[in-house]
Amino acid sequence: MRMALIGAGGQLGTALTRRLAGQIVPLGRDAVDLANPNRVAEVVRNLEPAVVINAAAYNFVDRAEEERQTAFAVNALGPRHLAETCAALDIPLVHISTDHVFGQDRNRNAPYAETDAPGPLSEYGRGKLAGEAFVQAACPKHFVLRTCGLYGRAASAGKGNFVETMLRLGRERGSVSVVDDQWCTPTSARDLADAIAKLIGTQKYGLYHATNSGSTTWRQFASEIFRLAEVSVNVTPITTAQFAARASRPGYSVLDCTKLAEAIGDPPRPWQEALADYMTNR
Repeated sequence: MRMALIGAGGQLGTALTRRLAGQIVPLGRDAVDLANPNRVAEVVRNLEPAVVINAAAYNFVDRAEEERQTAFAVNALGPRHLAETCAALDIPLVHISTDHVFGQDRNRNAPYAETDAPGPLSEYGRGKLAGEAFVQAACPKHFVLRTCGLYGRAASAGKGNFVETMLRLGRERGSVSVVDDQWCTPTSARDLADAIAKLIGTQKYGLYHATNSGSTTWRQFASEIFRLAEVSVNVTPITTAQFAARASRPGYSVLDCTKLAEAIGDPPRPWQEALADYMTNR
């Protein structure tokens, strides 16, 4: 089965290319720019794939506060054009979204289910939520997957992740300050790619949450990275207010992945186990 993969050079795209080797037609931004609807339709029609996977996005969360039109074009309008094309050709579409569609519930302390009302805090989150809605409305055969704290290897240069950033800063400085009041679930791109590969075969279309299991803060995540790397680094906890990022982030964005586990018959492994695997095989 031939699958067109948009965003092939990113962390998830790289993991999907390996997981679905021999089936993937990798498409980078030079081949498909989601901000160009005519090009999107042309490429998909010419390839005639059995499935289209959209792993591309404008992921510069802080920069999106200023570059709103660009971010919205890639994260919302691009997926809409892609969904319309897939629907016209009766092709299933896999679209990747984010935990940043949540955040308005300041007192949240229980994992979000797919049925919980979203409420983004940033331009990035609002654009991604709009993209979800466009895909769901335009393409009946859709898999929309929200994920969180994604990390993995990337084929394209400049595609960093939190793990590699922490290791670099820790070794350079010997100390780091990391936010300790934002709860999330670090997610291995390899594990997410595996879940997507299994879900595609089910034809159980819909909205899914897809992360590793468990929860942690970014500070605790950093501490575990350094422990596994056997690097001595002083990790100082700070608040979101102290970090003072341009864009607001959810204080709690842990996702309930029960629906996905039931669909593919495989529960997600703990984030600690996935991280240890990544650190061993970097």
